[in-house]
Amino acid sequence: MKKITIYTIALLPLTILAGCASVDVRPVSKIHNISHVCIENNPKVIVANFTTIVADVFQDHGITTKMYNAPVPNKCEYKLTYTALRSWDFTPYLSHAELRLFKKNKRIGYAEYHIGAVASFSLKKWASVKKKMTPVINKLLAQYKK
Repeated sequence: MKKITIYTIALLPLTILAGCASVDVRPVSKIHNISHVCIENNPKVIVANFTTIVADVFQDHGITTKMYNAPVPNKCEYKLTYTALRSWDFTPYLSHAELRLFKKNKRIGYAEYHIGAVASFSLKKWASVKKKMTPVINKLLAQYKK
């Protein structure tokens, strides 16, 4: 019994430092044949380069993007809305992000990145927005060429 307790105590800090973020993705189906997405600007998001990174990863999948202030024009068949939140621990870092992809008014894809309480002890929380969001968006667009 003592050995189990000692091992548990010894491994706990490593588990906390290796903590991970949660990712929830509902990928977009290939049947939509998306070639262009209008991104609705969210002026409340102050995470540096967030929309640039999103647009770049969409481009990597062969999907062009254009930013619009709300409301997005009716000519846009596909629209992306987003939110991104920062937390602070010596320096700001991306702690939560959501992407919602719509065809007209019907949601066809969703992606969420979140650092929970345990993962907030991880050194990975200070990774760049690009390093955090690229795999999330790749999962969202997994059925589109890369």
